Amino acid sequence: MINFAELKSIINLNSYTKNKQGVDQNGAIFRTWMEQLGFHTETFQREEIGDHLLFCSLHNSSFPRVLLLGHLDTVFPPNTFEGFKEDADWVYGPGVCDMKGGNIVALESLKRLERTQGGLSNIDMLLVSDEESGSDDSKHLSSELAKNYDICLVFEAAGKDHEVVVGRKGVGTFTISLVGKAAHAGNHYATGCNANLAAAHMVIALTALTRLEAGSTVNAGKISGGIGANTISPKASIVVELRYTQTLERDRLLKGLNDIVATTFVEGVSAELEGGIQRDVMQPSAKQADLLQHIEALLGYPLKTEKRGGVSDANIVSAAGVATLDGFGPFGDGDHTIHERASKLSFERRIDEVSKILLAYNCFGKT
Repeated sequence: MINFAELKSIINLNSYTKNKQGVDQNGAIFRTWMEQLGFHTETFQREEIGDHLLFCSLHNSSFPRVLLLGHLDTVFPPNTFEGFKEDADWVYGPGVCDMKGGNIVALESLKRLERTQGGLSNIDMLLVSDEESGSDDSKHLSSELAKNYDICLVFEAAGKDHEVVVGRKGVGTFTISLVGKAAHAGNHYATGCNANLAAAHMVIALTALTRLEAGSTVNAGKISGGIGANTISPKASIVVELRYTQTLERDRLLKGLNDIVATTFVEGVSAELEGGIQRDVMQPSAKQADLLQHIEALLGYPLKTEKRGGVSDANIVSAAGVATLDGFGPFGDGDHTIHERASKLSFERRIDEVSKILLAYNCFGKT
């Protein structure tokens, strides 16, 4: 069994996305570990969120380059869910599977490789600081850096049967702001322009864009508006989320959304749209299939695969055209809850698998 002291040290450190100090402390600890393995650290400093860190090994342009991808932040604010625990079979705490545990899998695999091979080359690791809040800042960096790599392994939690993730829905979040005209509901009802009524029509039209058979959903998740029962509503807003499994569906949903916003459901009420695609769809591809086949040959057995409705930074790198597989962290459950845990045996399996995979790509000392 692996020694979980390193995992414990970072689990006991609060790294809620908005806790810049804690996220940066987590990054500093990881930086020490990575630099001990010979990595050079490139820091992308940020003022309001944690810094993003790219750990670079030696590069040989004659061989494929591998990116290991993880994130430093977790979802729990200070004094909510904190502390590391373990028993014979499980480790418990914020981030043990999402995804400090996954980062440890990558670290331990690199350690094993460095010990047996004497060095590391063409394998880099990127840890971003804002994945749990949507990667609104880091997605631009991740997309740009992805151009330098041939394959990417992402260390979000494994599936129950150690599935790796070959597909994730794309997600977009939008706010529709409606402006109407206030009027007294008793004396001047007919002169008002009801923004709430227009919003109600929009919610129905937006929901009708959903195609469950295609894996596409539109959720009007939050509605607000109006002043009071005796006033025709002069304003309203709708927060909408789109999820989709195909780029063609993304385009259909975006067109439908824009058409609905441009439609006059109530005379005198106008609407504006803000927002966009946060992380585009991770679609299975021929390059990904080739990578999976190669990995299975290296391991000597097939890996189960799955598609997930949730998003990760795998979406970003995959959308940039890099052969990407996700789910190389340990199996765990209860993530984003106070019951989060991860299987100790799963750590062992994943470290063994990732070590074998990276051995095939490590070109240290090769010409």
